[in-house]
Amino acid sequence: MNLRSLMPIGRDRNVARSDNAFMSLQHEIDRLFDDFTRGFPAFSTGGAAELLPNLDVTETDKQIEITAELPGLEEKDVQVNLADNILTIRGEKKAEKEEKDKTYRLVERSYGSFVRSLELPEGVNADAIKASIEKGVLKVTVPKPTPAQVKKIDVKAAA
Repeated sequence: MNLRSLMPIGRDRNVARSDNAFMSLQHEIDRLFDDFTRGFPAFSTGGAAELLPNLDVTETDKQIEITAELPGLEEKDVQVNLADNILTIRGEKKAEKEEKDKTYRLVERSYGSFVRSLELPEGVNADAIKASIEKGVLKVTVPKPTPAQVKKIDVKAAA
């Protein structure tokens, strides 16, 4: 069996060429479904990834700073936990928009929750971790653990 036998052939026994009309139709159908599912995260192509906040993790000599973009969320909507050196950021967004006019009433509601977890280094002091949120940006500051002290032990000859 050769590679040519696996390719579809047209009426004149030549290798079939892609038809621009079918490609155009396929693009239009894809666009239609994308437009239809735009407001529904569970059905859109992004899925649950659309609900995950963007995280930036930076490190200095003294601390680790985690910044999360949480537009529209307030401190009551966000929870930060630490268990077994795993820092978990959890939140839920509930939004409702209502428009009224003489001839119509439009109400849009959207809900979604997310969870992001990061492993922190061993020895982090959980009581020293600080979190604050301002204008939809969560900032978590984790002081770095102090490095283990190395004590040199003199080795002496046995008597």
